[in-house]
Amino acid sequence: MGEEALLALEDGTLWPGLAFGARGERTGEVVFNTSMTGYQEVLTDPSYYGQIVVMTAPHVGNTGVNPEDDESERAWLSGFAVREASRRVSNWRARQSLGDYLAERGVVGISSLDTRGLVRHIRAQGAMRGALSNVNPDPDRLVQKALASPSMNGCDLVQHVTCSEPYEWAEAVEQGWYSSSDALFSTNPPAQRFRVVAYDYGTKRNILRLLTSCGCDVTVVPATMSAAAVMALKPDGVFLSNGPGDPAAVTYSVQSVRELLGKVPIFGICLGHQILGLALGGETFKLKFGHRGGNQPVKNLLTGHVEITSHNHGFAVRPGSLPAQVEITHLNLNDQCVEGLRTRERRAFSVQFHPEAAPGPHDALALFGQFTALMGET
Repeated sequence: MGEEALLALEDGTLWPGLAFGARGERTGEVVFNTSMTGYQEVLTDPSYYGQIVVMTAPHVGNTGVNPEDDESERAWLSGFAVREASRRVSNWRARQSLGDYLAERGVVGISSLDTRGLVRHIRAQGAMRGALSNVNPDPDRLVQKALASPSMNGCDLVQHVTCSEPYEWAEAVEQGWYSSSDALFSTNPPAQRFRVVAYDYGTKRNILRLLTSCGCDVTVVPATMSAAAVMALKPDGVFLSNGPGDPAAVTYSVQSVRELLGKVPIFGICLGHQILGLALGGETFKLKFGHRGGNQPVKNLLTGHVEITSHNHGFAVRPGSLPAQVEITHLNLNDQCVEGLRTRERRAFSVQFHPEAAPGPHDALALFGQFTALMGET
């Protein structure tokens, strides 16, 4: 038997397990992810900053980890909870075990946890604050620590994950990662190149790779860069990335996007979608337990097709708050949540889900081509 660990929620419920990964103690919003794979991408997605992530897949870690699958330079989440951590690694790409990876990066974990019971509790009661310890699992102390931790509502977490200085991104998608039948990834480089400024609210590497692969020369800039400074870079288009926290709290980004509307084409993903919605005059609200995982059905209202998509968000755009000239383009079939919007007049569109999803699904990859097509029209 390993060392004891405990996850305590703010409502006083206790979820015991065994120590896993780094030793220590963390607080954060406790959320769950329903993906069957892609745990390394979850760990390195900046959108999970300030959260303790519970994986619903019962066996996690069997394929190990490798440097190529990291979505950023570090692991961002506060804690990681699994039912069973694989004791063996079996994959030709693996360079390290999941447990060693977590320990090396300071991610506090808990295994042998009743993840099914915990997820059912979160679905019924909603996402809530928690405290995780695998060094001093004292129940009363951890409950009080959870209650004293900050709420996600009104919390600007972008400031913790954005880059400090602008930088150029040149890496494209490697051959073999996607179907060769997809024109977006032909062996011939795009004939026309577009200069894109990407706001970094906590961007993932595969988004930048896909922008590069479909004809964009990408400059990544801090979330605090003003609209005037962005326009001084003479972009053909502006991209708004994913990221953590409450979008309504990122007021500086909302203002910048509002000033950019109508000047250049804009494409947003996840938090970028929410920020665009706010800049257009809409409102956002916190979901009960959010959408996180690679199996969310979304209906594309423009084509009538249903796309299986990857999600990671706890906030959403309130549909009735959007102005009449803003068109809703995608809806979540589970709860009718707004998954996409566009305004033709101002040449801007966005989606709540992740079309670039690594490891997948890839049903919505065409959105990147739509962005370059929009820039090509101007």
